[in-house]
Amino acid sequence: MTVYQGTIRKMRVSTDTNHLAQYQLPVGDQLVDMNNLIGHHINVSFNDQIHCVHCQTKTKKSFNQGYCYRCLISLAQCDSCIIKPELCHYDAGTCREPQWGEENCFADHFVYLANTGTVKVGITRHVTDGVSSRWLDQGATQAIPIMRVQNRLMSGLVETTFKAHIADKTNWRTMLKSQPEQVDLVALRDELLEKVAEPLTALTEQHGLQAINVVDAPAIEIHYPVDQYPDKVKSINLDKEGQFSGQLNGIKGQYWLLDGDRVINMRKYAGYDLTVETV
Repeated sequence: MTVYQGTIRKMRVSTDTNHLAQYQLPVGDQLVDMNNLIGHHINVSFNDQIHCVHCQTKTKKSFNQGYCYRCLISLAQCDSCIIKPELCHYDAGTCREPQWGEENCFADHFVYLANTGTVKVGITRHVTDGVSSRWLDQGATQAIPIMRVQNRLMSGLVETTFKAHIADKTNWRTMLKSQPEQVDLVALRDELLEKVAEPLTALTEQHGLQAINVVDAPAIEIHYPVDQYPDKVKSINLDKEGQFSGQLNGIKGQYWLLDGDRVINMRKYAGYDLTVETV
């Protein structure tokens, strides 16, 4: 038996040359290779301590996947415009952290389509070697960048034009139940671009020719280390249950899939002090 103990963070994720997701769970100062634990028995216990992922302060309750309340209401990265970038208020002079905004929001962003059980539109800052970690966090099995824009505000405005024709949310239960059917994302991209041509032209006229650029990129397929998908999804609540154990059947998105159709969103518990035992 191997034992790890410490404050956890969201799983780090990358892909190999075959676009198979590779997961590492930070536990204290250690990185646990989660792919190697699939098929093994695992025990997890909550040690009744939570530390803010930003300021490290001990807190009784976690907000927004790991922040204390003080950071929740003061950090730019916790503001509502992070969820809805079209509400960016930097130009109004009311950004919580102007320097953070300049470093993170005033850079190119990508608008993309992703198949997470159903196809959705979304935005991401980085596409490295053809893959965005955001696609992996959402459990996307297919994805394609469709537009490159000059800042986060513009990404939200462009995404909003697409949301009139396609969803922007992931149904996590659908995402976890099975491998979805393949979709021709290139054809769907071209269809959607025709539908949003008029509002995109209006945005270009308002913000300039360099504000929005169509990306001609292929769709990619992403694979996940899953031996068995659940027939029904039973979510584990670590705050109420305090511990759980069982065989790890797979990982998809930021979720662990365990026997008995149980799943747990490990990202939700970032900042929690856990003991993780593997057999």
